[in-house]
Amino acid sequence: MATRNDTCFHPSSFILLGIPGLEYLHFWISMPFCSIFLIAVFGNYIVVLIIIMDLSLHQPMYIYFIVLGFVDIILANSAMPKLLAIFWFQQNEIDFHTCLLQMFFIHAFSTIESGIFLAMAFDRYAAICNPLRYSATVTSSFIIKSTVLATLRGVIYILPLPLLLNKFHQYSSNVIVHSYCEHMAVVRLACADISFNDHLGMAIGFLVLVMDTVFITFSYVMILRALIRLTKKARMKSFGTCISHICGILSFYTPILCSSLVHRFGTNVAHHTHILLADFYLLMPPMLNPLVYGIRTKQIREQVLEVICDGPTSSLELHTILDMC
Repeated sequence: MATRNDTCFHPSSFILLGIPGLEYLHFWISMPFCSIFLIAVFGNYIVVLIIIMDLSLHQPMYIYFIVLGFVDIILANSAMPKLLAIFWFQQNEIDFHTCLLQMFFIHAFSTIESGIFLAMAFDRYAAICNPLRYSATVTSSFIIKSTVLATLRGVIYILPLPLLLNKFHQYSSNVIVHSYCEHMAVVRLACADISFNDHLGMAIGFLVLVMDTVFITFSYVMILRALIRLTKKARMKSFGTCISHICGILSFYTPILCSSLVHRFGTNVAHHTHILLADFYLLMPPMLNPLVYGIRTKQIREQVLEVICDGPTSSLELHTILDMC
């Protein structure tokens, strides 16, 4: 579809530019992006499958790993297939409503993932700060309710964004200077007052990014206070159960923070840098989460090594390999 910039019109589709300014490198950039995507999808699938099949892993912390795995798979598939189609086949066009749907999935499942990390932080807080009541606090009912609440919050927060955009009938252009249908990248094309959309997006970002980070930080402050009272051996053992969660939090929130800071204050930063940061913000957590949880969780490592070794490995051989890891 031909683009128009002189008058306002209602486009039937948008044109995604991928990473503008680096078009000549699209094919080479696609190689690490494709690798990250495959690791994210298959890594999360393996972790989820192992936890489901191993009855000894049917514990609250690992159930959250399953939920997080499904969220990461959906999040990676929301943007990456279209981005690879742009890189490899120059299929830059995306239907108007498909664009809004992609926007919803990307932002909604990012919000859901943040909610799951918050629930996991409470799980670690309950396990370390109040271990005697842990089994009575973090029950199957609590896990279901927290997961449903995180999902509902993601839907309720994000659903208004594409619905409001759907009410805009006139756009100055159908060219989105981005690699996926990011909310503000689309909003800026509308021939209308976008102040409400802008403020709504900032409010959602504050409620999700800032508030979740505050509550997670508070949980770990309380955890650290509890750990100080323990013996050194007990302290290291208890803190070891938090390492995977801390790594997951850092892999999720750090790219968001960097992208937000560069977007707000990086006036001299090249535009393709903004877009690359936004892409990594979507791809890095789904890739790193299964690697972190797989490496840090002994039972998952053992299951993966048995598959790699094509059959059950002897206990001595298995522990030798684990020690090397």
